[in-house]
Amino acid sequence: MLEILPVTEPKMIDTVARLAREIWIEHYTAIIGKDQVDYMLGKFQSVPAITEQVSQAVHYYLLKLDGEPVGYLSYRIDDDHLFLSKIYVLKSQRGKGIGKEAMTFLKKQAIRADLQKIQLTVNKYNSKSIHAYEKMGFVNVDSIVQDIGNGFVMDDFVLEKTINSSS
Repeated sequence: MLEILPVTEPKMIDTVARLAREIWIEHYTAIIGKDQVDYMLGKFQSVPAITEQVSQAVHYYLLKLDGEPVGYLSYRIDDDHLFLSKIYVLKSQRGKGIGKEAMTFLKKQAIRADLQKIQLTVNKYNSKSIHAYEKMGFVNVDSIVQDIGNGFVMDDFVLEKTINSSS
């Protein structure tokens, strides 16, 4: 059974940072390279970075399958949409419906906040994730390049899914 638990204590933040390191190194090194992965983990997914994000109304949730941490997600509420910042699942746990269940959870959060859209960014070369999002009903609405410092950029597509209470 999948549990989606709000990250509310330092031990949970430690678990998210550990999962981030394992997932990002495995998944993103081939896409953006080791140096950028290391930089982004430190800047966005370290314990201090996650702690700061949580203090600024970014919602983090730990995904546990049969009691074991298998991934995490984070989102924030923007003016007219829920912005899905992160959704990551361990490689060994992919293909088990975890992402689909997490997306159902996110739809409920958007509906609760009276929002009709979920938006996210995804690396333009992350073809497996793009395909998975498209299967869930997301469409490409934009292309952006964001300078994240230290000579690195995020070269992303903006994907969006329109939702309603019956979707």
